[in-house]
Amino acid sequence: MSKTILMLVGDFVEDYEAMVPFQTLLAVGHTVHAVCPGKTAGDSVATSIHDFEGQQTYSEKRGHNFAINAAFPTSAADYDALVIPGGRAPEYLRLDAGVIALVQEFASAGKPIAAVCHGAQILAAAGVISGRTVSAYPACAPEVRLAGATYADIAIDGAVSDGNLVTAPAWPAHPSWMAQFLAVLGTRITH
Repeated sequence: MSKTILMLVGDFVEDYEAMVPFQTLLAVGHTVHAVCPGKTAGDSVATSIHDFEGQQTYSEKRGHNFAINAAFPTSAADYDALVIPGGRAPEYLRLDAGVIALVQEFASAGKPIAAVCHGAQILAAAGVISGRTVSAYPACAPEVRLAGATYADIAIDGAVSDGNLVTAPAWPAHPSWMAQFLAVLGTRITH
């Protein structure tokens, strides 16, 4: 059964972490609404490309423009699930009261939530991960722990599910993260 999924993005969302799940979810028949506070359908956000090139943290380069295809909603009631990509966007989105309220609505309703990389910053700011097991980019581990969650220190290409919550450390985890999220959604793929 097709689901309607909300994806929260903002300027300098991680390119891969927005585009790959967006396209994956569309490819398996779901509807995905990419939204950003202050933007409407037809607008776009700038993405960034983070890469692991041997320094202490990732490098950052300008990515593509990512199209917004819906207006920022006021209620989680219209959606079956939520996706929160990482990158730089979460550090700003977590300051938006509407974003926080929306994430809290999804969590209170027990709807599936998938977050990758710095997306955990939004979950932590929303206060919805206490007592949960959550993965994120390693630099976000202190925020995850301060929010009362257990930080899952897993391989960069791994993901962890805790009930309706699916999280992963970075874009190399897309296959595992999306597979686990599709399972939580009840999406069946047959060969």
